[in-house]
Parts: sequence; C-alpha cells; structure tokens
Amino acid sequence: MQLADRMSHLGTETAFEVLARANKLAAEGRDIINLGIGQPDFKTPDHIVEAGRRALADGHHGYTPANGIPAIREAVAADIQKYRGIAVDPDHIVVVPGGKPTMFFACLMFGEAGAEIMYPNPGFPIYESAIRFSGATPVPIELHEDTGFSFNAEDVLARITPNTRLIIINSPANPTGGVVQKSDLDTLVEGLAAHPHVAVMSDEIYSRMVYDNQPHVSMLGYESLRDRLILLDGWSKTYAMTGWRLGYAVWPAALVEQATRLCVNDHSCVNAATQFAGIAALEGPQESVDVMTSAFDERRRVIVDELNDMPGVTCVRPGGAFYAFPNITGTGMSSQALQERLLNEAGVAAISGTSFGALGEGYLRFSYANSTENIREAMRRMRELLSA
Repeated sequence: MQLADRMSHLGTETAFEVLARANKLAAEGRDIINLGIGQPDFKTPDHIVEAGRRALADGHHGYTPANGIPAIREAVAADIQKYRGIAVDPDHIVVVPGGKPTMFFACLMFGEAGAEIMYPNPGFPIYESAIRFSGATPVPIELHEDTGFSFNAEDVLARITPNTRLIIINSPANPTGGVVQKSDLDTLVEGLAAHPHVAVMSDEIYSRMVYDNQPHVSMLGYESLRDRLILLDGWSKTYAMTGWRLGYAVWPAALVEQATRLCVNDHSCVNAATQFAGIAALEGPQESVDVMTSAFDERRRVIVDELNDMPGVTCVRPGGAFYAFPNITGTGMSSQALQERLLNEAGVAAISGTSFGALGEGYLRFSYANSTENIREAMRRMRELLSA
C-alpha cells in the first residue's frame, strides 16, 4: 500500500500510550498509580448523566444539525456571558466531539505548504501534530519555567512573518499548568494590530480551573480580535465528561460556514443524547465544578510541596489546570529515562516532558487528578527511587 506522505507527519499523544502500558502492568498484578492521563478522577455529575439517559428514552436517536442543536448553542452562549461576561451570537458557535476537532479544523483552514503556524512548546502535542499534518511549518512559542511557563509577547510578535497564518494560545496550559498574564495578552493583542493577516486560536479548555484567586482572562474579551479569533472550550475537564466527547468553538462570522462544512465532512454531527447532557451541565447546578476544582487546588499544593522536597527536583506552582511540570535536571536523568524508571521500578505513571515538545526535556508532567492519598504514595515511591 502507498500511503500519503502526510501520514508520516502525524504525531500522537503519549499519555494514551503510557496509560495502555500502565493498565497492562496493573492487569499483570502490579500496583500502579497513574498520574499520567489528564482526566478528572471524578464521575460525571448525576443530573448530567440523567439528562443523557432521558434524551435516549425520549427518542433523540437521529442526526442533529452539523453545528449542534440550537438549544446547546444557546446554552453555550449563555454560559460564556455568565463566566466570561461576553456576549456571543449562538450562530457563531459550532459544537464538536471534543476539543481536538477544533484544533484540526483551524490547522486545516490555515495550514498548507509555505504557511507557518505558531504554537506553545512545551505544549499539547496535538498542536504540532495537526500543524505538520496540514503541511504548514510549526513555529514554537517558547515557554520557560522562570516566567511560570507563560510567554514573552514581544518575542512572539517578533517571530511573525508574512507567512504566519495562525497563532495558538493555551491558558491555563497543558502540560505546564501555566497561566498567561493579562499584561502579556494585552501586549500580544496590541501588537497583532500590525499583523491583520494572522488569526488566533485560544484553547481555554481549562478556563474554570484557575487558582489563587486569579481571574480567567479570555481572549474572547479583546474586541479587536473578534473577527479573527477562534475560542476553543468544552465539557471534558469542567464537568468530568472526557468520555462523552463534547466540545465547542466560537468562530469568527467569516469562518462559521467553513467550520460547519468540515463537521459535515468529518463526523456529520455530535451524538444527539450527549448534546442534551451538555445542556444539563451548563444550565444545572455548578456545585460539582466547585468541589472538583477545590480538590484539585488542594492536591496541587500537596504535589508541588512533595516534588520540591525531592533530591534533584524543583517545581513551580502551576496557576491552573491539573498538571505539575517539575524540573528534573538535577536527577541527572533524561525525561524519558525517568519516565521509564518511575513506571517500571516504582509503579508510577508520569509523562516525559519531551512528549510535549523539544523544550520539555528536563521535565516530567504529573496529573494531580488523582486522590491526595495516591499522590502522596506516588511521591514517596519517587523519592525512594531518587534516593537509592
């Protein structure tokens, strides 16, 4: 068989590979603590599950509009107004099965040979994968520990060329937990006025998981960008709905038709019953979100303190999401080597920083979406390994 050359440029998400290996070891009887996979350890709230069941019982078994049923798009618009204080037209919202379709659609719209797309590094691996698959050249936005894994807006602006088509921003971020400060976003947006050919995709999937009384600053709030901004968000993290596969994007008016056409060609529409569950999530009680986020905040403090108490390890306190990204250069091991030793010798699943880009060397990603008890035990095992 002769595959298209672009298939060789398609990357993967190592967290799923590590998850499979961890599950295999557990099935063989090993005691494995998984701090690798990025998903809440909470169950989807009951009222959301019930809404999905009810939708099935009520006969919602068929196709829906490719961009989502009107009621869910209206619910999303109301939620954006409530939590971001920004009015959006429901007709600019496109509901998709998770967050990744929006990433792919944006890269396919703007990426081709000769084009450049900027993305965070270290960053969510699908960004670079989708950029390369589109034929565009990936241009990394360097994120560094000494700035809390934010970016330098002036450096980003300086790297824009006539070939730059799209800039991807992710705050709060995976894998670092970094939160971009409003001052940096202000500088970036002000500078983008000189580059009207550049669009922006703002991945805000962790928008409800910001700590230390910081407000979430949405790029949707910058009016000057509204005609070239794609906002990505969804239900997976906020409502512990990773397996439901439900996300959305707010598209500029000029791109809604193209995004909807990609939906028609890619997946037709989102599962009907899931959309009714999504409505219940947005319109129902939010106490479960607060409880989960409070638990993550507590675990964040535990894991960072534990990591900073280990030989050869330092860790900045993440401002959002549910990831710690410690510097492990003092251990003398590469990121990949320590990932392997932790899993095989200590029974702790973590992800090498290099899975998130070349600038991730010297770091590991831990998901603290696990119980405090398991986190403490995982850290005990890691400390024992490093002290041996």
